Amino acid sequence: MVSSRSLSCLGSSLSCDICPKKWRSYSTVTYFRPCGWRFEQKQVSFPRKRHNLAIMNENGAGDDSERVKGEPSTVVIERPPRFNILKGKPWPFGATYRDGGVNFALCSNGASSVTLCLMSLSDLQENKTSEQIYLDPLINKTGDVWHIFLMGNFEDMLYGYRVDGEFFPEKGHFFDSLKILLDPYAKAVVSRGEYGVPGPGGDCWPQMAGMVPSPKNDFDWEGDLPLRLPQKDLIIYEMHVRGFTKHDSSEANFPGTYRGMVEKLDHLEELGINAIELMPCHEFNELEYYSYNPVLDDHKVNFWGYSTVNFFSPMMRYSSSGMQNCGRDAINEFKLLVREAHKRGIEVIMDVVFNHTAEGNEKGPTFSFRGLDSCVYYMLAPKGEFYNYSGCGNTVNCNHPVVRQFIVDCLRYWVTEMHVDGFRFDLASIMTRSCSLWDAANAFGSPIEGHSITTGTPLSNPPLIDLISNDPVLNGIKLIAEAWDAGGLYQVGGFPHHGVWSEWNGQYRDIVRQFIKGTDGLSGVFAECLCGSPQLYQGGGRKPWNSINFICAHDGLTLSDLVSYNEKHNSANGEGNNDGEDHNNSWNCGQEGEFASLPVQRLRKRQMRNFFLCLMVSQGTPMIFMGDEYGHTKGGNNNTYCHDSYINYFRWDKKEDASSDFFRFCRLMTKFRRECESLGLDDFPTGERLQWHGHSPGVPDWSESSRFVAFSLMGSIEGEIYVAFNTSHLPVTIELPERPGYRWEPLVDTSKPSPYDFLSADLPDRTTAIQQYDHFLNSNIYPLLSYSSIILTLAPDDNS
Repeated sequence: MVSSRSLSCLGSSLSCDICPKKWRSYSTVTYFRPCGWRFEQKQVSFPRKRHNLAIMNENGAGDDSERVKGEPSTVVIERPPRFNILKGKPWPFGATYRDGGVNFALCSNGASSVTLCLMSLSDLQENKTSEQIYLDPLINKTGDVWHIFLMGNFEDMLYGYRVDGEFFPEKGHFFDSLKILLDPYAKAVVSRGEYGVPGPGGDCWPQMAGMVPSPKNDFDWEGDLPLRLPQKDLIIYEMHVRGFTKHDSSEANFPGTYRGMVEKLDHLEELGINAIELMPCHEFNELEYYSYNPVLDDHKVNFWGYSTVNFFSPMMRYSSSGMQNCGRDAINEFKLLVREAHKRGIEVIMDVVFNHTAEGNEKGPTFSFRGLDSCVYYMLAPKGEFYNYSGCGNTVNCNHPVVRQFIVDCLRYWVTEMHVDGFRFDLASIMTRSCSLWDAANAFGSPIEGHSITTGTPLSNPPLIDLISNDPVLNGIKLIAEAWDAGGLYQVGGFPHHGVWSEWNGQYRDIVRQFIKGTDGLSGVFAECLCGSPQLYQGGGRKPWNSINFICAHDGLTLSDLVSYNEKHNSANGEGNNDGEDHNNSWNCGQEGEFASLPVQRLRKRQMRNFFLCLMVSQGTPMIFMGDEYGHTKGGNNNTYCHDSYINYFRWDKKEDASSDFFRFCRLMTKFRRECESLGLDDFPTGERLQWHGHSPGVPDWSESSRFVAFSLMGSIEGEIYVAFNTSHLPVTIELPERPGYRWEPLVDTSKPSPYDFLSADLPDRTTAIQQYDHFLNSNIYPLLSYSSIILTLAPDDNS
């Protein structure tokens, strides 16, 4: 027999048949015969007199199906098999149902022993295991992969692993057989069922376990297929699953969940959205830094979710069913969201965080990757310190062969099993850095003489990016990079793209914010933003749609706050207003804060319309942040990562208030973009269809003092449009291009109050409103007020 340590007793008791004394064993070691019978070695204490022993079941009755052998001091108990046990296969990783059983496969290079732990849901909540199966390294190991195959009843069964080995943090080893570790490939993670509620005894990190798969797959996709929308046609909506419907005004039946979001998909369809970018929905622990916040008299949580626990599992506490069915219901609820979004022509893009995990630095918790193979999964310095290019304590060792295969396996799973349409990679520049213990043989299978790269060095052709870009299963999905990291690596315009990657265009955000608020010297680069940022993407062979254009995102000020605050106001975070970005390129329009005079409020509305119009008429792929369509405010807080409250909740009551005002404008602008042939081009516009103008036609002003940019854009089928921005504090009268046989008609003027800011076809007095411009347009001129923008369209001139 092979000894083992730290294994828990299965709870049987030994009883003497000549006295009423019961003796409980104080340690148990479990082994299995090849036939499947298991036997346990129990060490017990007895009186000197020899006793006859019997195994007692929970009711005190003897169990004839179990046999006792040996002397009283060491008793071997044989039991009939609960599972039929076979060697298993080293692939695929994780727990996989096949051939009437479940194959378990776990990769760990440094482990000296591995024990599979099986438990029921009730056992998990009591920190107990139901079965512990020791894996024989001579039988159950191939290379670095430990594996075993079990046949039996796995109904409502969970699993984890005890992994033993060297505990030597200075060498990057954190093996500890006392801990039950989560399988990185687990498809559902069970720990706590209710969002924001600690476990027993206030434990914010209760034991976690993975779902053992079963042959049941009762979800009906109803023939769902990938939409494969051209990216040039996308209008992306960045959103938070819980925040979308958690506010009482949503009146959702399942608020804050995947099902609650399904109830409100009609809003996105009404707004004109055809792609949603979900903030992290991988399993994370919202109680990761749970603490009392005296500023708001509540508790801080990890609301955004950028701290992954498991990459294969949907966030359990975003489901209405919680831990029911050991997580299978949560998987089905996520599938329901994807299926119902696809029915409405909306693609689903996931925000994934492969740059770090929730295990933190060398002093953080150990629940999965660190206990399995810290040297493999994390970038480590020579003395075991954790590199921190993520700013969150650790950095995933993305370009290690094991890790990059793990990431690709994960992406494949979400595409094939969950039907998602793409991914946005948080701090994606980390995926271009060399892994720790890097060498050519480690990366490519063969050494190169003189080849040596320091850990974390940016690579011109990172193996992970190459693998993702050329994977046949992932062909055609959307790949979006946040092309920077917390270590100072900034790759906007230079991310290794293989012709398939897009980027969050942070330069677009910064330039547009500055120009719209009236900063000098930006007219030229603003014009480039309108063209899809060719200075960033054209030279590398990419197209305008490779630029994801955005004004606001989850990280930073909302659109309403962008025009209401000059400074961040993050005191609600309880960090003395020291967190969050200090350089927001915002302008409060004359008064700080939400409450302001009527003239200031009118100017703010005008500026919001200017920003949204700019986003919709720019070549590239526009992205809107949740709530900006009605003017959501966070009170000037640009770092609301920790608030599970109204600060981050979509306000459906406010949306109704804005339905005839700003929401109407946004809805009509997205419709105009979708229907306008000249917007969302396949390639960068050239002089054949694009002409720049100044206050006079064909005479643009690119001087340092210019705050005016105008252009006309010709469609190959449809007519021409004229767009102009005046970000000066002074009004101007502009001369329009001559188009014989046609006259310009106003469509959008952000200086006008609603509903005259957008003269839609269904506006009752549209004809009258247009006629009010006749005295200007008959002379081919147009008055453009300060801080305003316009769109004009061509119509036949009946008087010509």
